[in-house]
Amino acid sequence: MLKLTKKVDYALLVLNHMAQSEKGEILNVRDVAALYRIPQEILAKVMQKLSKAGLIQSHNAPKGGYSLKLPAEEISVLNVLVAVEGPVGIVSCSDGTDKECQQMDQCDIRSPLERLQNNILWFLEALSIRELGQEPAVLKGVSDGSSVFGQPLHHKG
Repeated sequence: MLKLTKKVDYALLVLNHMAQSEKGEILNVRDVAALYRIPQEILAKVMQKLSKAGLIQSHNAPKGGYSLKLPAEEISVLNVLVAVEGPVGIVSCSDGTDKECQQMDQCDIRSPLERLQNNILWFLEALSIRELGQEPAVLKGVSDGSSVFGQPLHHKG
């Protein structure tokens, strides 16, 4: 199942909060964790990863915390996924590191799966943190499922 981890969930939630805060506002991990009922220790580790990736900036005491380092428009969901969980792939052979795949020689779905992965990665790269906080009408076609990647969805059934 394709699913975001809780850590990525937390990162997106906090980055969206930061994007909606006043520019340059420094947010304290303890306060944000309490606001969203996120375990503080986990959120602190997530924030450290986002900081290490250059998406947010760490500020030392006495008013310690974090602020956005980049504009929310320049931070993609893919940036967040990679910062928190590492490289993204839907199948293990997609990055060429799976040398033990027993189906590699006769696999006839690898190319379509790679196209699917490329489309997912393109979409995650195109969706910014700023867009996450916008009204659903702004994301029409994404939020209602009527169109993805510029083409209408056709459902069987």
